[in-house]
Amino acid sequence: MDVHIPSLNSDLHILVTGGAGFIGSNLCETLLKNGNRVRCLDNLATGKRENITPFLTHPHFEFLEGDIRNLPTCQQACEGIDFVLQQAALGSVPRSINDPITSNEVNVSGFLNMLVAARDAGVKRFIYAASSSTYGDSKALPKVEDAIGRPLSPYAVTKYVNELYAEVFSRTYGLETIGLRYFNVFGRRQDPAGAYAAVIPKFVMQLMKHEAPVINGDGSFSRDFTYIDNVVQINLLAMVTENPEAINTVYNVAFGERTSLNELFTLLKKYLGAYDPEILTLEPTYGPERKGDVPHSLASIEKARRLLGYEPQYSMEKGLQEAVHWYWQNLK
Repeated sequence: MDVHIPSLNSDLHILVTGGAGFIGSNLCETLLKNGNRVRCLDNLATGKRENITPFLTHPHFEFLEGDIRNLPTCQQACEGIDFVLQQAALGSVPRSINDPITSNEVNVSGFLNMLVAARDAGVKRFIYAASSSTYGDSKALPKVEDAIGRPLSPYAVTKYVNELYAEVFSRTYGLETIGLRYFNVFGRRQDPAGAYAAVIPKFVMQLMKHEAPVINGDGSFSRDFTYIDNVVQINLLAMVTENPEAINTVYNVAFGERTSLNELFTLLKKYLGAYDPEILTLEPTYGPERKGDVPHSLASIEKARRLLGYEPQYSMEKGLQEAVHWYWQNLK
C-alpha cells in the first residue's frame, strides 16, 4: 500500500466507525502510519477482528466494540475526537431488499446517532461514506453530483437520507460534513465470503476454487470499479481541505472509467491465470438480473478534482492486479 498522505497533521485524533471493515481498516492503517491516534468503533457484524488484529498492540490505536444504533456508545466514541470518518453501515442492495428494517436501523438511525454525538462532542468535521446507489434510476452518464434519480432499493434510500441529514446538520448546527459517494470499491481485505459478497472478491474466490462464477444478466452491466487506495486518498483530502467551497457537500469517489461484468471476468481470469493456468479454461454462467441493480454506473470526478485535488492513482486494471495478488497471498 502506498497512499500519499496530503500534509495531514499527526496530532489529530480520528474516529473511524466501521473500522474493522474493508474500507475502515484500510483507513485505520494509513492513519496509524501517519502517526495519528485512531479510535475504531465496530460491532463486528460485518467487520472482522482479523482486519484490525495487527493494530491492537499499537500505542495509538483504540478499539471500541459497539454499535452505532446505541447513542451512548456513539457519544463515548466521539469524546476527544477531531475528525469522524463514518464508514459504519450495512451495505448491499440485496441485503436491504431482504431486510429493509435492519438496513434502515443501522444506516439511518445509526447515522443520525453519530451526527448527534459528533455535534455534541464538538468534532471539527464529519466525513461519511455515501453511495453511488443514490443516483437511482437516473440514466445520464457520467453521474454528476447534483443530478440524481429516484432510489431503486431500500439501501439507496438510506444512503440518500444520510446526505439529507448531513446537509441539515451543516445548516442547522454548523457541523462540517463531507459525503463521499463510493463507486464499487474493491481491494485488499474485502470479504469474499457470505451471501452479500461484492462481485470482485466473490469471483476471485470462485475462480481460485476452479468454479464458474455466475454473472447476473448478460454481462453487459457496467461499473466504475474503484480501488481502495483511491478511496483512502480522498478521505484524507476531505480531512485536510480548508476550502470553504469544498465543505458541506458530496463528491463522487471513482476512477472515472466503466468496465462491464464480462470485461471484469476476462481480466480476473487473465490475472489469476498467471498464478494458476487452469483458471484460464474457466467460463462464466449467466443468471437473472438482480432486483434493484443499476444497469450502468460511471462517475464524473471533476468536482473532487477541482475542489479537493483528488487524482486517483490506481486505474481499475492496476488496482485489480494489486487485489488479485493480495487474494492469492491471503486466500490460498
